[in-house]
Amino acid sequence: MERRLLVVVCLFVVACAALVVALASSNSISLLRKVSPNSEYMPSPEALVGEGREDGGPNSYIQNGNSLPAAGSLPYETCETKGCVQAAATLLSNMDETVSPCDNFYQFACGGFVQNTIIPDDKTQMTTFGMLNDKLDEQVRRLVEEPIKEDEPKVFKLVKNLYQSCMNKSLIESNGLEPMHDVLKMLGGWPVIEGDNWKAEEFTWINSVYRFREHGYSVDYFIDFSVTTDVKNSTYRVIDVDQPALGLSREYLTKGLDEPEVKAYRKYQVELAVLLGAPRATAEKDMLAAIEFERKLANYSLPREERRNVTKLYNPMTIKELQEKWTTIPWLDYINRLLPESVKVEENEIVIVTVPEYLNKFEKLIQETDARTQANYVMWRAAAASVSYMSEAVRKLQLDYTTALTGKGEREPRWKECTAITSASLANAVGSLYVRRYFKEESRLNAMEMVKDIKVSFLDILDEIDWMDSTTKERAREKANTMQTHIGYPSELLNNTKLIELYDGLEMNNRDYLMNVLNLTKFGTEYAYKKLREQVNKTDWISHGRPAVVNAFYAPLENSIQFPAGILQGIFYDNDRPRYMNYGAIGWVIGHEISHGFDDQGRQFDSDGNLYDWWEPTTKEAYLRRTQCVIWQYGNYTATEVGINLNGINTQGENIADNGGIKEAYSAYQAWVKRNKPEPRLPGLKSYSSNQLFWLSAANVWCNKYRKESLKLRILTGVHSPGEFRVRGPFSNMDTFARDFNCPVKSAMNPEHKCAVW
Repeated sequence: MERRLLVVVCLFVVACAALVVALASSNSISLLRKVSPNSEYMPSPEALVGEGREDGGPNSYIQNGNSLPAAGSLPYETCETKGCVQAAATLLSNMDETVSPCDNFYQFACGGFVQNTIIPDDKTQMTTFGMLNDKLDEQVRRLVEEPIKEDEPKVFKLVKNLYQSCMNKSLIESNGLEPMHDVLKMLGGWPVIEGDNWKAEEFTWINSVYRFREHGYSVDYFIDFSVTTDVKNSTYRVIDVDQPALGLSREYLTKGLDEPEVKAYRKYQVELAVLLGAPRATAEKDMLAAIEFERKLANYSLPREERRNVTKLYNPMTIKELQEKWTTIPWLDYINRLLPESVKVEENEIVIVTVPEYLNKFEKLIQETDARTQANYVMWRAAAASVSYMSEAVRKLQLDYTTALTGKGEREPRWKECTAITSASLANAVGSLYVRRYFKEESRLNAMEMVKDIKVSFLDILDEIDWMDSTTKERAREKANTMQTHIGYPSELLNNTKLIELYDGLEMNNRDYLMNVLNLTKFGTEYAYKKLREQVNKTDWISHGRPAVVNAFYAPLENSIQFPAGILQGIFYDNDRPRYMNYGAIGWVIGHEISHGFDDQGRQFDSDGNLYDWWEPTTKEAYLRRTQCVIWQYGNYTATEVGINLNGINTQGENIADNGGIKEAYSAYQAWVKRNKPEPRLPGLKSYSSNQLFWLSAANVWCNKYRKESLKLRILTGVHSPGEFRVRGPFSNMDTFARDFNCPVKSAMNPEHKCAVW
């Protein structure tokens, strides 16, 4: 049966391709406008109670004679453009029509994808996001592999030099382990390797931080240090100290040394030390002490669940107060040594201490821990951060560890690694090249129209809410109305002079990969820290000038949404297909980002992007009751492949945004249809209404297949629910979905009790 379905799909794709060719030579076919559909047919009484289905079979959702004219007299046309044919082929190949959409819509929409997709050895998962990202990587690759021209701006030479240095495998291999040894010596030496040559009396954790800063390594391995926007006065910047990010996620480290992932982490530490010259017995002993030290840091850290209340993390105090509270750390000197020469602070400088309790415990731990253990920990972190830029002998150890953590058995192609680091490190420069070559201006105009529609939809939903008082509702309306939108890319990316100024002082050659990366780190750190005395420009082109990514963002400190050029293509957006496909895909993403302004964290910020409680007490209580429903709903979903329940607390922000976003996108699409006209259906899917195709398009955004290890990692450490639940959760909360598919009350996709925040 499955093979027959595959054959049918393949034949359909071939037929569709032939149809496209035929259309090219035919002027008699009218190409219908790509608009969004909304035939609001009510389900039949039989469908509502589950009758009219002999066996509860999968086709009961198809609208029958009680709600649609008989076959042969259907009042719709079929879209036959290339975009429609491609959209239909994708939906059909991803579907599993043997499953009822009312039982499990994710399986119905994505079952074919899950069944037929094979995860390549170099990937942890296959997702529609990832597949579009693969396309974008290919586009960027073509740009960065072009020969350097003598007369092209220096900024684009930087891009190509970085890429070429990364691709220079023969030189990297010929250097062997020497660069790693040189780096470790430069940073003070890794005791486990140095043996008796390492001098404990010459080491302090503070001096190691200074040395790391000097040479381009992270200064955040003991205490996280940053210059960031002041959340209570978001036009200014402030110094922030926080608990560190760890080498392995807190969620694993706190479980103990017998946890499989912790065992893999420890093995990686030992094997890397041995490869670099440490005796195995010494490596086992020293790195056990180092990981126990890191486990204590993990236990002292605040878990993610407790970091969602931003007010709790805002603890301002002067440097003088820091010094009085944590006396063993020379705070004034410490901070000034990290900041650039041009930026200095005094004792009255305000610092935000995110987790004071961490500093209480850290100060005690550092006094109780010997210098050798401290140094082994921090030098391990530096060594691990350097592995990607080294020879294959070292990188093989990293891959073994990655396999244990994510299931990925091979490295991705070298060009992909090099494209990724080039895009991430020189995002504005790469983005400039990208939009000049690939971005279509019509995408920006159409996306802007959709943003406008979906914002109106949110405001309409806001008007209908009965649990908000009028004062809070008006403040919410103000926040939505003042939310800024950034689509595609800022015009400054086309200005070579501005780009050259941005990267002024940065040097890059096409040979020394590691030094290039360290130069980038030093350059980026200096740039960020120099901003301390500068006022925040919330529409700054630099922070919004990274278009070559498949993603979207809401920035609470700006109260802005951003949709880079990279996401305005592929499964998310195509101007050559009906609007129901676009509203279901990129429209849902737009609604999702708007809703982030009003999720459990976004709601803590006002319309100006400041941390401020603008909620009346009774309305806040009502809101929190509703979020508890979402937390409970998702916390009771089990990822059967790994037998783990989702974390409803950590994922609540994304889940609230998913639920609000799909509701807004659907409503906006209905409004679009009323202004225009119902749209044509898709070839091969003529039995599906435009509304049903909206839901199918939306679900296809989250078709994915994970390796078990990767799925476990996502659930334990991530803030996003796995794709299956990003479909089942929101859709089962929507009355409009149940109506469009005639789902009986109390069916899985139409539960009697639903969760709704927005």
